[in-house]
Amino acid sequence: MMSGAAAMVKCLELEGVHTLFGYPGAAICPFYDALAGSSLHHVLVRTEQNAAHAASGYARVSGRVGVCVATSGPGATNLLTGIASAYMDSIPLVVITGQVRSDLLGRDVFQEADITGAAEPFTKHSYIVKKAADLPRVFKEAFYIANTGRKGPVLIDIPIDIQNAVIKNFHYPEEVNLRTYKPTVKGHAVQIKKVIKELERAKRPIICAGGGVLLSEAEEELRSFAEEHGIPVVSTMMGIGVMPTEHPLYYGMVGNNGKAYANRAMNESDLLIMVGARVADRAVSQPDLITRNKVLVHIDVDPAEIGKNAGPSIPLVGDAKHIFQDFQKEEFCCDYGEWLTTLNEYRSTMEKKRTPNPDYVDPAAFITKLSEKMQEDGVYVADVGQNQIWSCGYHIVKKGKFLTSGGMGTMGYSIPAAMGAKTAAMDKQVIAVCGDGSFQMSMMELATIRQHNIPVKIIVLKNNYLGMVREYQHYTYKDHYSVVDLSGSPDLEKLSAAYGIPYLRLNTMEHADEVLDAFLAEDNTMLLECLIDPMDLVK
Repeated sequence: MMSGAAAMVKCLELEGVHTLFGYPGAAICPFYDALAGSSLHHVLVRTEQNAAHAASGYARVSGRVGVCVATSGPGATNLLTGIASAYMDSIPLVVITGQVRSDLLGRDVFQEADITGAAEPFTKHSYIVKKAADLPRVFKEAFYIANTGRKGPVLIDIPIDIQNAVIKNFHYPEEVNLRTYKPTVKGHAVQIKKVIKELERAKRPIICAGGGVLLSEAEEELRSFAEEHGIPVVSTMMGIGVMPTEHPLYYGMVGNNGKAYANRAMNESDLLIMVGARVADRAVSQPDLITRNKVLVHIDVDPAEIGKNAGPSIPLVGDAKHIFQDFQKEEFCCDYGEWLTTLNEYRSTMEKKRTPNPDYVDPAAFITKLSEKMQEDGVYVADVGQNQIWSCGYHIVKKGKFLTSGGMGTMGYSIPAAMGAKTAAMDKQVIAVCGDGSFQMSMMELATIRQHNIPVKIIVLKNNYLGMVREYQHYTYKDHYSVVDLSGSPDLEKLSAAYGIPYLRLNTMEHADEVLDAFLAEDNTMLLECLIDPMDLVK
């Protein structure tokens, strides 16, 4: 016999969970009591939203399901932004929340919140457990659902009386068989042959890779296929890292803030293969353009995404890894040399020229220099705002990973996600890059970093503005700025000292090399503040 809380811990252990991120409270205390003395490592965050972001970073680097925990009421509702961020980017999470006693549900008692209802738009599935004996089945299903098909967060809400109840015979299922959930993995053979025929006909094909390629761990398969046949590749923001940035067949990120030559390449193609991408507005502002005068192939593991924003000529449902493995089995003749020559000319002539202010750090040149000095397999975590767009445009991915909040664009993501990423891979260099606005949304996690000895490096690009909003007001409202001034921000040198974290400051590019060398040479956590021209623009 064991309690429901002990069963919860046992389920996590049997799923191979090593680390979870959370914040305790009364309604989840039975679980935390059972957690003590277990094999699980728990990281105490300083606000619940960051537990979800940290679990997201952990999942994206480890390839495993991230786990986060909170109590009922405000603890659970504070998780919502992190859950929504993971949902939009298809990150597999299992979210565990405590709940008030079963017999009190619906009575508006202290710290009661209908979290399954509130999170409904942002979860693949959710459970409210009514019987302790159901816990093993629910946990097994939750991990399976989160990490198969189009991945995403699954919520398990567990009343405190269920955690305290006794389970007489604990049995963890060996497999899951859900009648209504059968995700398609293998692509349809007929559709695959149709794509190959179009590749034979095409003169100007291009692959646009999204985050789904990374989630299915299909980078090598896609890269090999592109290299074998000389097919150019572009990516969405979430697809950055599918190809090394300096690979000759990679032409950069598409979209509103992407490379002009990448957008032109996609628009001028006669065969566009979209894989693992939603065709959402940030990557494709005018969906009708990518269907005009071309064949559109849309590959996605989620059939609901195919045709949602643009009608494909050839829909292909399946996992990207399996599909590109099948593509590689097909033989066909092609020669796209003339197309590649054209694209290389675009790349050499259409690269944006910046005119940075020499009195400040040039964020573009700084990020490129940082990338060159980073370890090859380092993890770069970009926050949201101007820093994100500069990062997307100028960070050089070698063999590492690029993480950011794409679909939801959640400020404050980078530091907790970097904590999770570093926890998943302590041997890798992990750097969080944020603006002074986004830094202040998660700077409380410096305490978590210190308490749990998580050696994340943090860079703050400081311009004393909510830079992306200021830039939008510059273009849209003709420099009529409203509520974007960040006056009153803390002295980061003193703040770093308060947390016992070494601090560096860079005022101009003159000493960038030596400051970066010192920053990267330190094995432990360090904070680097870079002063950016407040009027600098990403466009």
